[in-house]
Amino acid sequence: MAGKNVSNEWKGATVRAWLESRIAAARADQVAAQRGGRDEQDDCDKASAEELVCSHFRTKDKDAPDDQKAFMEALRGLLDRETYIWRGVYDDGRFDRHVRSYIRKLIKMAKANEGFEKTLRYQ
Repeated sequence: MAGKNVSNEWKGATVRAWLESRIAAARADQVAAQRGGRDEQDDCDKASAEELVCSHFRTKDKDAPDDQKAFMEALRGLLDRETYIWRGVYDDGRFDRHVRSYIRKLIKMAKANEGFEKTLRYQ
C-alpha cells in the first residue's frame, strides 16, 4: 500500500451512515421549521429537499453509495429530473431549487470524497 492514501478510499458504509444521519437531521429540521410558522417555510422546504435526496438512496438507488462512480452517476441522474415531488412542500419552485442545490453539494462531496465522516446534526 505504499503511496496510497487509505483515508481517501471510498467507503460505502460511511456514506450510507452519513445519508441516514442526514435523513434524521432533515426530519428534525422540518419539525422545527414547521413550528416556526410562515417565516420558516423556506427552511422547511430546504430540509425537505435534503430528506428527498438522501432518502432516494434508501429506496431507489440502494447500491449506488457502495461505489463512488455509481453514486455520482445516480446523483447526476437525480439532478436531470425536471421536477421533484415530496410531501409537505410549501413552494414547489423553491423546493426544486433546494433539491438541485443539495444534489450539487453532494456531487462535490462525492467527487472529493470528503465530509461523509461528519454525522453531527448541524453541518
